[in-house]
Amino acid sequence: MQKEILVAYASRSGSTAEVAEAIGEALRQAGGMVDVVPVKEVGGLAPYGAVVVGSAIRVGRWLPEAVRFVEAHQEALSRMPTATFAVGMAVASEDEDTRRTAEGYLDPVRAIVQPAGEALFAGAMDYGRLPFVTRVLIKLIGIAEGDHRDWAAIHAWAGDLYPVLTDVTL
Repeated sequence: MQKEILVAYASRSGSTAEVAEAIGEALRQAGGMVDVVPVKEVGGLAPYGAVVVGSAIRVGRWLPEAVRFVEAHQEALSRMPTATFAVGMAVASEDEDTRRTAEGYLDPVRAIVQPAGEALFAGAMDYGRLPFVTRVLIKLIGIAEGDHRDWAAIHAWAGDLYPVLTDVTL
């Protein structure tokens, strides 16, 4: 019997949650049984045969609850196929140094668990979803509002990931 795939995520303003849902949908279309759940609501990993875990990037880092999730489940994650993803505005940058910096966002997670797959996705910035103070700071540092997510790339990555997570040849 095929075990389920967990897509666990940490999101602040909803962009990463929407990416996680898209990953879950692509994995379902590939044939997987998938749960998409915020990391704070995951009870345990026993029902799952594979995990995809992702986080929004804030100040160049995964959100603390996502890192705590990976740390708390390190042993279980090391015994099953695990993939990671990050969603952030720096990924959308055309500046080579900024993009190189974005590639390092997954380094702290790689130190905890070796992913079978990983991806960086550009995010969306909707000032209306942000608390006032955060909105002011974001505008001051020059992060432009807009949706930069590449849905085709997100779906393609998740579809390509399915055989890696399930050890199934398509």
